[in-house]
Amino acid sequence: MTMQASEARPDATPVPASQISATRGGEKQGRAERIALGLFIALPFVALLAAVPVAWGWGLGWTDVAIATVMYFATCHGITVGFHRFFTHRSFKTNRALKITMAVAGSLAIEGPVVRWVADHRRHHKFSDKDGDPHSPWRYGETLPALLKGLWWAHMGWLFDEEQTPQHIYAPDLVKDPDIRAVSRLFWLWTTISMLLPPLVGGLIGMSWHGALTAFFWGSLVRVSLLHHVTWSINSICHAVGARPFKSRDRSGNVWWLAVLSCGESWHNLHHADPTSARHGVLRGQVDSSARLIRWFEQAGWARDVRWPDAERIDARRTA
Repeated sequence: MTMQASEARPDATPVPASQISATRGGEKQGRAERIALGLFIALPFVALLAAVPVAWGWGLGWTDVAIATVMYFATCHGITVGFHRFFTHRSFKTNRALKITMAVAGSLAIEGPVVRWVADHRRHHKFSDKDGDPHSPWRYGETLPALLKGLWWAHMGWLFDEEQTPQHIYAPDLVKDPDIRAVSRLFWLWTTISMLLPPLVGGLIGMSWHGALTAFFWGSLVRVSLLHHVTWSINSICHAVGARPFKSRDRSGNVWWLAVLSCGESWHNLHHADPTSARHGVLRGQVDSSARLIRWFEQAGWARDVRWPDAERIDARRTA
């Protein structure tokens, strides 16, 4: 029986490089792309730095809080449930409609096209904290100066690396999926929608340009920057510090204070000990909103064959 696109295995036989066009499997990042990437990092970050004094004065209302919160967690779960647990690790199976919805929701986080994101993350798992890992904080060594340099690299420096992960090798299933290929190529559209939707909603609710401006500041700039830095912190902070109750072949750790903002991704040690698990926060009190959302999908009949960890599987991975 032919396997549906939403059920394709991530370890499918790679497509030869000669059969993949440069636009889908390119390994070089151009100067224009690096400049655009820099702007998308710098501008929201400046907005984030300005957030406190702006909020203290005149620029924050309940409408802005609501818009920013909804956009933040909608796009965060697009990354964690969609890009990460579904597309990268195949923690569950789903139908075509939800597959496309998750691809679009993750793209609205403006963390890169879905195929590239998945390829980078699969490569990270293959070489986690070793040579070949695209964003290990231990890249330069274990001395304090080396670790500080490595933390910068793992957090955001690696994004500017000219050498790109070959998508046809690390994400052949997505490269061959016409739905996901289309979503990935339309990344410019999802970026535009993600930035313009908050001011549109804020302007319509307040019926004013002021409402649109403050919603753009909080719901677009600050929201994007905060989500970016939380996501990058999983690469940097969660591979440098944190509790390690489970056996893994790298230095992944659990960082509890990032759990809510990361939608459960900061329970990173279990994830690297058992990458295909649909739940990362498996111990008592470990909040994992992404796992809860997958459970709701399952209860609604939208998700199936979910890889929930059982007690025996968890105990087998404990360090003691």
